[in-house]
Amino acid sequence: MRKHRRVALIGTYPPRRCGIASFTADLAEALSQAGTDVRIAAMIREAQGETIPPGATWAIRDERPRDYVRAAEAMSAAGIDVVCVQHEYGIFGGEDGRYILRLYQELRVPIITTLHTVLKSPTKGQKRVLSEICARSAFVVVMAEKARELLQEVYGVPESRIRLIRHGVPVYHSPVPRETMKAKLGLDGRRVISTFGLLSPGKGVENVIQALPEVVRRYPETTYLILGGTHPDVVRRSGERYRQSLEAMVDRLGMADHVRFVNRFLEREELLDYLWASDLFVTPYPGKEQICSGTLTYAVGLGRAVVSTPYWYAEELLGQGAGSLVPFRDAGAMARAILEMFDHPLKQQACEAKARSFGASVSWPQIGLQYAELAEEGLAPAHPMTVR
Repeated sequence: MRKHRRVALIGTYPPRRCGIASFTADLAEALSQAGTDVRIAAMIREAQGETIPPGATWAIRDERPRDYVRAAEAMSAAGIDVVCVQHEYGIFGGEDGRYILRLYQELRVPIITTLHTVLKSPTKGQKRVLSEICARSAFVVVMAEKARELLQEVYGVPESRIRLIRHGVPVYHSPVPRETMKAKLGLDGRRVISTFGLLSPGKGVENVIQALPEVVRRYPETTYLILGGTHPDVVRRSGERYRQSLEAMVDRLGMADHVRFVNRFLEREELLDYLWASDLFVTPYPGKEQICSGTLTYAVGLGRAVVSTPYWYAEELLGQGAGSLVPFRDAGAMARAILEMFDHPLKQQACEAKARSFGASVSWPQIGLQYAELAEEGLAPAHPMTVR
């Protein structure tokens, strides 16, 4: 790829605390390492007092339609070669996020759209908006084969326009063994299960808590780490009621000595330390239609065996042997799967080996190169913009 292509990334961005903001920042760093000149257009919520974040070139106020047009004009004036949009529901203003279409309509350079959610049963409005986004994109990036399938079957996107690029994983070189990291984190001698992510009722954490008594009876040294603060949107709506309900459940089940809440937003290195210290990672999400999970990708990428409910992304990622799947909302099955891992260390080690093999292929530097190559492909005459 010719060096110093100018690529603009559009998405939420730190200090906003959400998965898309972290993804945007990681992708920006990876593209820069690949020799790309990266500019950031950060989505901000004016109503919540957000302003342009450090490191961003432009800010788009989500509920200001004119901002989307101005951003397109500013990118053209800056000589941007390719624009890469991080699409997720709730980021963009207007019904079904339709304000972002104004930017697509104004831009005259190739657009690569990364889809973080692909709905199987969208509303008419959601389908119309996403279909136009895909039609106006040189390429649409998905992170799972199931998403590729849905785009073709539900939204009519040609297969030739869809590219699979996995969620990236940070490069982590721990200089210490797992047991040493446990001691550093105050987990010496513990058998560690972990879950991480911004806490909200849709994460299914209560099912792991309900599974713990059966696990602890056989392995009393077990500690379950619930890593991450409550999602800011949840705090605004209902305060800490959900976390408090989980804490009450822990007390009611007599598991206070076996559950640790790390109630804060973890910076990347601290998060990776906790994952490195974990013996098992759990994603207990209660719904099938989840097409990507950065948390699951991180854990597998660091070589951790996993027990998960069978949402789409987990089925695909764990299908090669990095973990076990259990039915939704079934604490008994969750407990049995965890005990199966603990009872059979060779199985756990085999899962970890499969996970490490996957992780070696999805480091952020490798993902950055794939996006850089796709940007170059988007500029080729063979891929003109199809809707203007």
